Amino acid sequence: MLLGYNTNGLAFHRWQDGLELLAEVGFQSVAITVDQHCLNPFASNFASELAEMRCTLERLRLRSVIETGARFLLDPRQKHEPTLISPTAEGRSRRVDFLCRCIDIANELNSDAVSFWSGVCRTGTLARLESGKSARPTDDIVWQWLLDGCRQVSRYAEQNHMQLAFEPEPGMLIETLEQYGQLATQVGSPRFGLTIDIGHVQCVETGSIPDHLRQWATHLCNIHIEDMRRGVHDHLRFGEGEIDFPPVMAALREIGYTGCVNVELSRHSHMAPEVLRESFDFLSRL
Repeated sequence: MLLGYNTNGLAFHRWQDGLELLAEVGFQSVAITVDQHCLNPFASNFASELAEMRCTLERLRLRSVIETGARFLLDPRQKHEPTLISPTAEGRSRRVDFLCRCIDIANELNSDAVSFWSGVCRTGTLARLESGKSARPTDDIVWQWLLDGCRQVSRYAEQNHMQLAFEPEPGMLIETLEQYGQLATQVGSPRFGLTIDIGHVQCVETGSIPDHLRQWATHLCNIHIEDMRRGVHDHLRFGEGEIDFPPVMAALREIGYTGCVNVELSRHSHMAPEVLRESFDFLSRL
């Protein structure tokens, strides 16, 4: 497995400088969060930036995963919106289009996978349904929206030979591994793999983290890692939470995981050089 870091934790650096820092410290992979300042597919300089990114990754010998959780890239007024379960068909279509663009980016960069999530079900919002009437969406309708979107993105991934890695996220429609399993069965695509965020397992799941890794080993395509406390979705520096990491890393070795293990500390960008070094030191000892 390869230790890496998410560019969302380098928000105050030029991505070029951020990748140099990762390579200097010893990281061998990077989770690239497509955002305003990093591979924005809607920017006028996108093509040249993509070519520069490809050359930089090759020069620094960094493997990569494409992450799609930018906060305000698609809507400057609402965090993470629109999603695959937004109430308008236009919004859901924009998210699908964005995910497909990210698949294209991943192919250009020879990335391992494209990681994404369901989105938050905003129950206080009236949805404009396909009939043109306004009504509160039912659980069945929202689930169908998600299923339709995942199937569209999966078909595009199949056509372009790219792996998807769906992430259960606390507070979103799909927040547990069991829910992911139900969704994956209905999506029915060999490209619809799994991102496990180690902190999220600590936050929302029962049972041990190593046992969950063993259970979902055949679906696992991508790992996020940070410390966390039970029931509190707050990404913490290593040693600030409750996770016992040696058994976690031992389980990853046991199941033969050879992909990226990317640190996700997006709220620590103001101290990124210090945090990425301490994160590498902590994990490399394991």
